[in-house]
Amino acid sequence: MSLGFRISGRIGKPVAEVFDAVVNPKKLSGYFTTVGGASAPLVAGTTVTWWKAVPVEVDEVIADKRIVLRWDGSGPDVKPPYKTRIEMNFEPLDDGGTFVTIAETGWYEDEAGRKSSYGNCEGWSQMLACMKAYLEYGINLREGFYPSEMRGELPTSERK
Repeated sequence: MSLGFRISGRIGKPVAEVFDAVVNPKKLSGYFTTVGGASAPLVAGTTVTWWKAVPVEVDEVIADKRIVLRWDGSGPDVKPPYKTRIEMNFEPLDDGGTFVTIAETGWYEDEAGRKSSYGNCEGWSQMLACMKAYLEYGINLREGFYPSEMRGELPTSERK
């Protein structure tokens, strides 16, 4: 068995706009990967870089429905290294909004796995809240949120 979590929330924009805010590197860099940005669009079979330092393997992209990613789930001292799986689902709502669910799974059931999973749960929760503020109100909540970002460093929750 492995550790994992699931978070979700409603964004008051159509599913195509919400989906694009994740796959489009310019938009993603405007509210989430703010230090260093996202290197390229999310396209199945590619690897992109977030925050100038984090490789993200893109396994699946189904327009306006699902994105599946993998990235390092272990820290630099964990041998052998392993990947976790991130699945994002986008559900159109009757009111014109979008219900987004983000699940990440695959950490080892040890202290390092628990610590990493908690940090990433925090990070994905912030990503969803920041995406809502960015899309609905044009606000970048992450700007200046972390003292490390003010120095051009990765936020603690995104360090592997």
